[in-house]
Amino acid sequence: LEIKRRPYTIDAASTEPGPMADLDTIHADLASFHSDKLAEFGVNPKGAGWNGEPAQATRFEQLAGLIRHESGFSLNDLGCGYGALLDWLRPRFGAFDYTGYDVSDAMIEAARARHAGDDRARFVLSSELQPADYSIASGIFSLRVGRSDEEWMAYVESVLDGLDRNSRHGFAFNSLTIYSDAEKMRDELFYADPCRLFDLCKRRYSRNVALLHDYELYDFTILVRKSP
Repeated sequence: LEIKRRPYTIDAASTEPGPMADLDTIHADLASFHSDKLAEFGVNPKGAGWNGEPAQATRFEQLAGLIRHESGFSLNDLGCGYGALLDWLRPRFGAFDYTGYDVSDAMIEAARARHAGDDRARFVLSSELQPADYSIASGIFSLRVGRSDEEWMAYVESVLDGLDRNSRHGFAFNSLTIYSDAEKMRDELFYADPCRLFDLCKRRYSRNVALLHDYELYDFTILVRKSP
């Protein structure tokens, strides 16, 4: 395994955020990319930028480890796409309230049509979360839409700050890892250092943080728990 490290750094002694990212432009670029993918591949994992259903389900399983309630909780899904996470969660938990957020209007329209019969789910065209018990963000940090590592890391930090502010019991997210095979890494994607993000979350958000990097994908998952 050859490790290709990206040049961004996080000062382990500091919890100050990096330079402010241009959020509106980033969201517009992400919306355009994902709307085009949906138009090309349709309402399926490839249309949401995933390789396929098995990998998508594996990621959902890691992220869902955050949830300590069997039912009666509320959950934010940031970067919800067409609502695939909701499909995965419904048969595994009792009744709960779900809100999906996405910056792509095409994705939100697809999600609303797909889940029209679910009266405990809503989909919002926005990146601004409302408070919930839990928040999950799957795959939203992978495509850096032409930004430098420093710019994209600032964006990642700003999103994590928002997840923290709006999650009563905790939040979870994933990212591609720098421990990927070098020959399979692509310049348009962002590969994060899991140890640095673990450190950031421990110092800035909670003492109770789990790093999951033991499943057979080129990414990792971080769970941030804010209460027992």
